[in-house]
Amino acid sequence: MSWEAIVKHTAPPCPAPNLDDYAREQRWFTWSNARHQLSGLPGGCGMNIAYEAVDRHVAHGHGDRVALRCVRRDDAVATATYAELAGATAQFANVLRSLDVGRGERVFTLLGRGIELFTVVLGTLKNTSVLCPLVPTSGPSSVIQRLRIGDAHVLVTTAELYRRKVADWRGELSDLKHVLIVGPGAEDLPGTRSFGALMAAAPAEFTIPPTDPEDMALLHFTSGTTAVPKGVVHVHEAVVAHYVTAAYALDLHPGDVFWCTADPGRATGMSYGIIAPLTHGLTVVVDEGDYDARRWYRILAEQRVTVWYTAPTALRMLMRATRELPRQYDLSALRLIASGGEPLNPEVVVWGRDVLGLPVRDSWWQTEAGAIMIANFAGCEIRPGSMGRPLPGVTAAVLERGVDGRALVTPEGRARAVEVQEAEGELALRPGWPSMFRGYLHDKARYDEVFADGWYLTGDVVRRDGDGWYWFVGRADGVIKTPVVGDTST
Repeated sequence: MSWEAIVKHTAPPCPAPNLDDYAREQRWFTWSNARHQLSGLPGGCGMNIAYEAVDRHVAHGHGDRVALRCVRRDDAVATATYAELAGATAQFANVLRSLDVGRGERVFTLLGRGIELFTVVLGTLKNTSVLCPLVPTSGPSSVIQRLRIGDAHVLVTTAELYRRKVADWRGELSDLKHVLIVGPGAEDLPGTRSFGALMAAAPAEFTIPPTDPEDMALLHFTSGTTAVPKGVVHVHEAVVAHYVTAAYALDLHPGDVFWCTADPGRATGMSYGIIAPLTHGLTVVVDEGDYDARRWYRILAEQRVTVWYTAPTALRMLMRATRELPRQYDLSALRLIASGGEPLNPEVVVWGRDVLGLPVRDSWWQTEAGAIMIANFAGCEIRPGSMGRPLPGVTAAVLERGVDGRALVTPEGRARAVEVQEAEGELALRPGWPSMFRGYLHDKARYDEVFADGWYLTGDVVRRDGDGWYWFVGRADGVIKTPVVGDTST
């Protein structure tokens, strides 16, 4: 079936799109100029993700702005201002210092969505330690495997999750020195300490040490096409791409109320559920509850969400609910819906337009990319079923494939781009964007395998139409490795 393009679609009143002239933006954009949109640490001491996400807003006089609006399972709402978040994250950085946890040491989280998770994430980064988020729904073997591969030094979790997923295997984790329990229960668990007690004893002021932009900041795990997880390394400079891509692909503006439904244990939930919206100084909605169509519509309405980033799977589930359900809620604040992490079928794009009043804008990226690489922009037309076009600063190509389905690389290490219209082949990206991963932890050979002739080989097969829009076809190896923006629990 052929789908008609959806022309620029905004519901007034809306701010002017951050990107409305694609060709012009592609011409003038440079990553070096983009870096100047962020502050850097005071005194020229480098760049730290947590400073850009929280402390610089306080320094600029916006500490009273609401940073987090957390909807509890019982529908009660807790909030934290940027000043409060700055204080709490400073406390956690001091907690790590009191435990003698320093630069580069790995701090793992196994937590549900909540203000405590934001505190641990950003406090870890302030301390120049490395944040390694895990998904709470993962099984014990998956959790233990990642803790071992990632050289876990600290784990922050709850009593229940610790008992079910870690305690019986604690003896296998020789590097794990500290387990901090959020909420009650630490007193009943040998070898653990109370997160709350440590926080209460820690001062709320902390000076972020000098941080080189290339210092390791985040470690995400992706299973890839084998049973051995890959530890994907990202650095503090990635924050530049988080900030810029959120402005372009999600069209974030001052005053937006933003909701990303992804679990922060996944790359999407970290890059766009925590870092990107906070760097823009927005109010971020956090839902502690599980997926439920009525609950989600109620949150969109009551929290006056303006920009919503969610998963195709979740949207397809919403489609199966009655078309009358969203009409029971006031969604008039909503001005943009975006999706990514897995293919978005055109029916969902059109359903969004017809039922929610806004088409769903697809985007594409991978854990290794660290940020959105291809998207449908607020100021441009949408071609339902298409991933969109590369963001400014991103150079993409379609490479000719060999008999094994992967990009054809000659013995001399050369690869050939397919230049014809309606080209199909493996999607490749030219390295150089700030959030590009810097390696697979402890596995340089595996890292080297995904580069050829100056390209990063994504493993995704795409079609590029004659106008430069990209369309997902499948995995070259038949297995999707990109992280889902959110399963039905996100």
